[in-house]
Formats: sequence, structure tokens, C-alpha cells
Amino acid sequence: MRTADLTGLPDGVTDALHDEGIEELYPPQAEAVEAGLTDGQSLVAAVPTASGKTLVAELAMLSSIARGGKALYIVPLRALASEKKAEFERWEEFGITVGVSTGNYDSTSEWLSSRDIIVATSEKVDSLVRNNASWMDELTCVVSDEVHLVNDRHRGPTLEVTLAKLRRLNPSLQVVALSATVGNAGEVADWLDATLVQSDWRPIDLKMGVHIGNAINFDDGSQREVPVAKGDRQAPALVADALDGDDDDDQGSSLVFVNSRRNAESAARRMAGVTDEYITGVERGELAELAAEIRDVSDTETSDNLANVVAKGAAFHHAGLAAEHRTLVEDAFRDRLIKCICATPTLAAGVNTPSRRVIVRDWQRYDGDYGGMKPLEVLEVHQMMGRAGRPGLDPYGEAVLLASDVDTRDELFERYIWAEAEEVYSKLAAEPALRTHLLATVASGFAHTREGLLEFLDQTLYATQTDDDQRLEQVTDRVLNYLEVNGFIEFDNQTIRATSIGHTVSRLYLDPMSAAEIIDGLEWAAKSRNEKLRELEGEVESKPKKQREEPGGFQRASEMATSDDGDGPIETDRTYPTALGLFHLVCRTPDMYQLYLKSGDRETYTELCYEREPELLGRVPSEYEDVAFEDWLSALKTAKLLEDWTREVDEDRITDRYGVGPGDIRGKVETAQWLLGAAERLASELDLDSALAVREAKKRVEYGVRDELLDLAGVRGVGRKRARRLFEAGIETRADLREAPKAHVLAALRGRRKTAENILEAAGRKDPSMDDVDESDAPDDAIPDDSGFETAKDRADQQASLGDFE
Repeated sequence: MRTADLTGLPDGVTDALHDEGIEELYPPQAEAVEAGLTDGQSLVAAVPTASGKTLVAELAMLSSIARGGKALYIVPLRALASEKKAEFERWEEFGITVGVSTGNYDSTSEWLSSRDIIVATSEKVDSLVRNNASWMDELTCVVSDEVHLVNDRHRGPTLEVTLAKLRRLNPSLQVVALSATVGNAGEVADWLDATLVQSDWRPIDLKMGVHIGNAINFDDGSQREVPVAKGDRQAPALVADALDGDDDDDQGSSLVFVNSRRNAESAARRMAGVTDEYITGVERGELAELAAEIRDVSDTETSDNLANVVAKGAAFHHAGLAAEHRTLVEDAFRDRLIKCICATPTLAAGVNTPSRRVIVRDWQRYDGDYGGMKPLEVLEVHQMMGRAGRPGLDPYGEAVLLASDVDTRDELFERYIWAEAEEVYSKLAAEPALRTHLLATVASGFAHTREGLLEFLDQTLYATQTDDDQRLEQVTDRVLNYLEVNGFIEFDNQTIRATSIGHTVSRLYLDPMSAAEIIDGLEWAAKSRNEKLRELEGEVESKPKKQREEPGGFQRASEMATSDDGDGPIETDRTYPTALGLFHLVCRTPDMYQLYLKSGDRETYTELCYEREPELLGRVPSEYEDVAFEDWLSALKTAKLLEDWTREVDEDRITDRYGVGPGDIRGKVETAQWLLGAAERLASELDLDSALAVREAKKRVEYGVRDELLDLAGVRGVGRKRARRLFEAGIETRADLREAPKAHVLAALRGRRKTAENILEAAGRKDPSMDDVDESDAPDDAIPDDSGFETAKDRADQQASLGDFE
């Protein structure tokens, strides 16, 4: 089918497609159009990667807009949201507006009502429904990218419930679900009342095979010789082979998939020795600039390690990297500047990073529940393999698994190359998933009775797939009981209503169990305030640790009577609850992914637990309650990371101390910021006097600074390091930025003129220009110590406070 023959699209779109070189539709695209895609027909497209699924989505959205509607594009990852928005913005010349929204879960994002195409994560769409965004009922087309992720036990239930709610809000809604090839795509289509378009067609041939000895054995019976010298590894030889060519255009990039972050980094170091041989002089200069950008993202060893391999044309990619790291690497790989990426499987989840050759080095990974190394699922390996072959750049794609013996080669062919992808199954009928979604369903008015809830759940994929109605009913009843006991819902005969606090919890996008934990902790703090402040002021002497360890022989402070003793409020300058207590409170909720306790951590954090016990909000579990105590300590370890962050401990020291990457730190910080914001709202609604302390803790987490820097760090462009430098130069507030001599500001910012101008403008200075300003005019005390952003006093205070953590 020719694109010129397409109808129902905005004027000029078919000409634009022709100008982009798209004159003929791919077979799956043509089949979708023939099935009614541009006429509003719902569709499930289960086709391989790079087979044109995005254009299928665009045709559906554009035709919907041409009919006067509004389109929503749901993505599984924030990184994908930005990528898709940039891709769709090429239609703005035809009067089509595009918006993206991924965060701020307690917002209706009303500004999106003026956009024709809205890109959002499934969690954000769910929150928009909960917050009754007025424009949701204007939607006429919804595209769900990577819909097979309903199979994911963490994110799948949200996607599943969100699609069910959108279809109920708009009964005539066109749903276009884009999926990898899965074993039961027809079942997904039945659930969505959609036509199935299923195909194995690819625009670039994909050859799959196994490397053994000195050759790749492909599934079509052919071989490619790739010799590996004795003692050498297979993957570097395969990367070098892909790069060998008569000219630059014939060089092929490689993706190497491994099973852990550590392996990704070590493999990238090896691959850098290969790619360095294939870099041109021009590329070496560009890579040096890119490496410098990467180092500027964060002052961590991970950032330096990444920059070091990038300078040689290789990279690693995993969830421990900061988002900016990942974006820089992905862009450079697509531009063919980086020749090889060594990645964990997260890179295969829809991010547009095609390559000439995909090498699946590790097809097993450790699974604690499994009790050892577990083979990857076929669908996951096929997703990795699907990254091979770049339309317009590569004549073909190759996906290669590695084997060291004939038996493994045969197993890999049977397990992955000749195998069909697994079927996907709903993960909705689990209490953690239903807790949040049942409360939201009641609070947002989708159901008001038990029967109404079950009727709504009957519209989910789970109901389509199961014959066991009783299981869902039993889980529903248990969850309703939990919600009622915790005060989130109430029953009036057969009618179920969300309470005021239940509505708040739903709008805040909290797991009700997280909300219950936070409320209990804040109420405990209100009752225990006087007692705990006395302990913190040193009025109450702790008993020896030995007594603590004897069951029944010692009553912890947190188990003592918590009623006031009649003396009235204690006069003190100390903030209560303390930041650590609040960090620990939100870190023990199910919405925070806690750090694991490693070897030796139990003793370390047990000591810390007793040392800081007066600050912790709630009863410390007995050491003999193994699981509860272990969870308590894991939360304390995570809280300690946040405390280090807010005490301005260097990011590199944090990554080393806790065994995390810069991306993990940012993830913990963002989650804590969200949860503390929710805690502040709950404290205000419950009229608890801890709201101010919670707000201060939230701000400190947001900026990563001590109290005295909160005002400065809030200025756009300042951040935690520059705030400390400015403070040490005597510029302590936003107002000081508006009045201080410019030479002082420039010296504190190490002579960076553009940065200084931007900061002064953000602070409201009338004339922020740094023209003719000489930083040498600043006194010596305005020039920061090159050793870092901490003063000697800060460092001494830090060492004293960290104790055994150094």
C-alpha cells in the first residue's frame, strides 16, 4: 500500500511521509490500515522490533485528531516518553501540538488539555484518572506501547487497570496496543475488543545464531568464521569482526548484553581495547568532548569509569547510571560515535538503540527466589535480539548467543532461537497490586459496591484469562477489609465510600500500606514528642546493649508509655521528628526500594539503630523477629544514604559506601522527595504539628544540602556544590546573590561567567551581566578551596557524625 493512498489524515501528512522517504507501507502497517486503523478500529499489533510499529501508532493518532479527537501515547519508561515526544514533534508544522507528562503524581496537569498528542507513562496516566483530569473524557485514541509488559508483576497491574479505566471512561475509545511477538497476542486482542495484526516480517533480515569455536552457526544453516585465539574471549572477537570493513560505512556497531552492572562495566573496559583501534582522528576529538560531558554529570567513580571507556569508543549502560549518562550514551551510539555498548537487559526495553550485531553473552542471571542462576525468558532474549539491524544503515542484523561446547550450542538453539515467546499473563490478582487499585477505583468513582468492584475487575485481562472467579473475590475481600481497618474506606450498608484520608492517599498515588505506615509513624511521633526530645537532649540515659538483647529483660524507649507527663511542651531548638527519623519512616514503606544488607551490615546498622533509636518513629522490632528486624535495618541503611546526601557527603563517597551507582542515588532521592511530600500532605490533613519538619526534610533531600543552604540551593542553576562554594565565600542567601559584588560571585563559581550570569538572573538580579568583571578583584576568602565543596569544619563534623561509616 502506498502512503499517497492513505486517507483520513490531516492535510499534508501524506506528503510529509513521502518527503521522509516513506512511499510504501511495510506489510504489517498495510495490514493494520486495511483492518481499520485510520477509521478508529482498535488494534493489537504484535510484530518484531523495527517493523514500523511507531508509524502504526502515528497513523492512528493523526487520523483520530483529524476527526476532532485527542490522542494519548502510553510508554513504560520515562526515557521513552522524551524520545517519543521528540519524534512526534515533527507533526507540529501541521498544527498538531504535543505534550509530555511523567511525574508529579498528585497533579491533574490541566495544561495538557490544549495538546493534541499527550505522551505519558502508565503510572502518570493512572494518577491523572485518579485526580479526575477534566480532559480525560476527550480522548478518542490511546496507544499502549510495549503492552506485553502487563506480564511484569511490578508495572503490569497499573497498565492493565489504566487501560480498563480509560475504556470505561470512553466506551468508543480506539485502543492501539503495540507488542512484541508473544504466544497469546490473540488473548490480549480479545481483552481489548481489538483486531489482531500479527507478523514475523522485518525490514532488515535478522540472522540468529550461536558462536562456538571459531564460527557463528546461524539458524539458516550458514556459518561466519570469527576466530578466537586461545585464551581470548568470544565477545571482543565478535565486536572486532563487526567493525572490520573496507570503509566506515561498512563498519557495524555491537550491543553486548550481560547479566549484571558489574559485568557491564568490566565488559566495556575490555571492549574499549577493541573499539579504540577503529576510531578516526575526528571521532577521537568528539569522543573526548563527550567524555568531558559525562564527567560533568556527577563526581563519581562510575561517571569517571564511563568517561574513560567512552573516550575509546565503548560504553556501558545500566540502571545505576544517571539519566543524563544514559541519554548521552544512547545518542552517541545512534550517531555511530560509540561503537559498542555493554548493557544489562534494561536497554532492550524499547529504547531506540539498533546495532549491526547483538551479542547475548549472558543468558542466565541470579534469581534469589529461584535459588541460583535462572535462564532468561524467551521473550526477553528475543527483545535483545530484536535490536540487531538498523533500517537504512545495515544490510542485515545478526544476533549471536555464546556457547563453549556442543551441548550448550544445541540447548541455546532449542531454548531461544527456535522457540516461540512465552504467553503473557496478568499479575493483577495479588494483594499489593489490588490494594492501591481498589482504593483508587472507589475514590475516583468507578465503583461504589463490592459487586461494582468485581464488575469493573471483570473488564481486566485477568478476568479474560482466568476461570477461577473465587480467587479474585477472596483477594478483593481481604483488601477491602485492610482498607476499612486503616480508615481509607467506609461501608454504609452495601455502599463503599473512600474517606477523606482515603481520597488523599489515592490522589497522592501512594500504596495504602505506605500511607498507613507513614500515618502511624507521624501519629506515634506526636504522642512521643516530649519523651523523645528528652532522650535526644540527654535527659534519659540508655541501658546497656547487653540488656537490650535479653528477651523480656529490657523495655526499649519506644515501647515505654508515650503519654505526656503533665510538664507541657519541652522548650528546645531541636527539630522533631528529625530528618533521619522521617527518612527511615518513608524508607520502610513498600513504595521505597530498600538497599540490601550486605555481609557485615547487620552488626553495623544494629549499632546505629540503638545509637539513633530516639529518632526512629515507632517500635524497634526485636532482634529475634528476624524478618521484621532485617527490614527495619534495610530501611535504616537506605535512610542513612539519604542523610549522607543531605549532609553534603560527596556523591562518589556515597556510591562507594553503599555500593550503588549515581542513578541509584537519584532514584532514592526522587522517591524520598515524593514520599516526604505525601507525608507532609497527610500530616496537614491529620492536623499533626510535624508538617513543618517534614517539609524541611523534603527540601533537604531535594537539594542535597544542610539546613543553612536551603535558600541558596533553591536558586535555579545553583545545586548542592555551588551553594556550598557561594556560602563559604560569604554569599549565604538568595538576597546576597542580588547584592554581592559580582567578582565575589564569579570567584566562588570558579570563573564560569555564563553560569554566574544564569544564576544571578535566576536570583532576580537586575543586571546579571559578567562583562568586564574580573574574578581576581575578589578577596581570598571568596575563592573556594579546590579540595571540594566542604570546609574543614564540615569535614570534621561529617567525620564525627559518621563514626563507623567512614
